Amino acid sequence: MAGRPLHESPAMKRALDIFRAVADPTRLRILALLRAMELSVGELAQVLGQSQPRVSRHVRILADAGLAERRKEGSWVFLGLGPARDMEPLLAAIDAWTADEPGDPWAVADMARLAAVRADRAAAAEDYFEAHAAEWDAIRSLHVAESEVEAAIALALGGAPIGRLVDIGTGTGRMIELFGVDAESALGIDRSPGMLRMARSKLAQAGLTGVELRQGDMYALPLATGSADVVILHQVLHYAQQPAAAIAEAARLLAPGGRLLIVDFAPHDREELRAGNAHARLGFADEQIAQWYAAAGLTSDPPAELRGGELTVKLWLGHRAAEADEVSPRRRAGAA
Repeated sequence: MAGRPLHESPAMKRALDIFRAVADPTRLRILALLRAMELSVGELAQVLGQSQPRVSRHVRILADAGLAERRKEGSWVFLGLGPARDMEPLLAAIDAWTADEPGDPWAVADMARLAAVRADRAAAAEDYFEAHAAEWDAIRSLHVAESEVEAAIALALGGAPIGRLVDIGTGTGRMIELFGVDAESALGIDRSPGMLRMARSKLAQAGLTGVELRQGDMYALPLATGSADVVILHQVLHYAQQPAAAIAEAARLLAPGGRLLIVDFAPHDREELRAGNAHARLGFADEQIAQWYAAAGLTSDPPAELRGGELTVKLWLGHRAAEADEVSPRRRAGAA
């Protein structure tokens, strides 16, 4: 019938929502900036030279269309691109349409101002690092050199591709800096906004792009079951009041054939680390880790040991079976 609107299929409606969302030069500029790095609304406003309320409105439109995602970190909200299934074809089309055009002056100016944002982040990260450097250096002085620990981690993970990497308690992002380049995707989680800001700066300086960083709790990770191939807990478990629960939650992320690597200390008696550095556990016995791995449905390799100094560093590698896990979710939850 003439004048009657055509029925919109879900796919058609999705396409229309996306094209309406990008039908604005500012929103196209925002997408270009988010391709370079995650940004807060305030940082976007700084780069775009627009007010925060106006930028927030544009961000809301992009988010409603699934082209941008918000992640809260303390009092900050960071923005990243939407899911790859939507973004990849859209960005490929934009690149194809603009491939033969000279540099857009707005884009050139935006990237110049983005460099200033990176510099501000680097300065803030350096201040944070200097405030905590003495504490971290004191702990490092008690065990073998970090280079030896990192070499042992590389050896432990070297038997298979990294795949999808999740680093829990990512801190400065060092594990992602080392292994993210060989991963299909890399995601770091930390409960501290200050540490996440430092990680962003360090990873940007290292030239790593496409890395995702999120604020989260090790006991309730904001990730789907089976969404990771390698999960790392590097010098994190000794902060856990409930290490069995933290291991069970980390193991939940593993896809069939996935691996969980814990790097931490063997049992020790340095009580000052509990009193002055918030260590909830003074190291872990091999039998403890093996039992927690088994309760989480993982098999474990013989641990690696790095002696030197007053603390011994241990590496415990656990594996999810290549086939579907036979441990029921109810049993696993009860064991945790």
